[in-house]
Amino acid sequence: MIDAHHHLWDLSRREYPWMAGEALAPLRRPYGVEDLRRETAAAGVERTVLVQTVCSVEETEEFLATAAASDGLVAGVVGWVDLTAADVADEILRLRTMPGGELLVGIRHPVQDEADPEWLSRPDVRHGVRAVGQAGLAFDLLVLTPQLPAARKLAGDLTGVRFVLDHAAKPPIASDVVEPWASEITALSESPNVVCKLSGLVTEAVWTDWDAPRIAPYGDHVLTCFGAERVMFGSDWPVCELAASYGQVVDLAHRLTSGLTESEREQVFTTTAQTAYGLNTLAP
Repeated sequence: MIDAHHHLWDLSRREYPWMAGEALAPLRRPYGVEDLRRETAAAGVERTVLVQTVCSVEETEEFLATAAASDGLVAGVVGWVDLTAADVADEILRLRTMPGGELLVGIRHPVQDEADPEWLSRPDVRHGVRAVGQAGLAFDLLVLTPQLPAARKLAGDLTGVRFVLDHAAKPPIASDVVEPWASEITALSESPNVVCKLSGLVTEAVWTDWDAPRIAPYGDHVLTCFGAERVMFGSDWPVCELAASYGQVVDLAHRLTSGLTESEREQVFTTTAQTAYGLNTLAP
């Protein structure tokens, strides 16, 4: 079982602007590999993918070293580079020469924080995403519903790049509405080079009042659109702790996939992540 999306952080090393505000105060403590190991062991997760939290190459370098020292637990790192830099390809190559550089499996930028809904359509950004694909890496799409049209056009134009949609583009579960999110997800799923993470759903619901039946319509839509072969499980730990424990998130994922066949569940919990991130080539 692979957890294809989690984070680690240490507030003594850097600032995390997204963590400001009273609501996120419970997260403002260190989360390290041993914390991760305790959670994954209890949940039956054997390997993970560690994902960037801030726009920092230094964090990516640290994550690669952390992954290399994790005794195989962290099987891959989705890092960050400046996609708009002219030398983005050289920067990716440099990261791959760092300690643990062979564990770099993807790049992500928090597009959700960009004011321009067409940010992914900028020529310099497209140049950077193309460089990510040419390096054999996946590009994680951290977008919201208004940014899905630009994401769809990007995926349709750059067919040689593997795209991973994080958190199913954060559906409006707390509002109990599905449109226009559902229609945009359907349209994006028509690009065969896009896969979707079944992750981050509990924190899009009401944190103190959620259950599987209320989240199921959104999970069902993702599975219907992408199929099990293009859906992967991610915990979004420790962010998920705002609404649920690691174990509760794993249990929710099992509930959302209970109608699948055994082979389809294997795709969601193992095979899709292996394929999308090239984990098959990495030692377990």
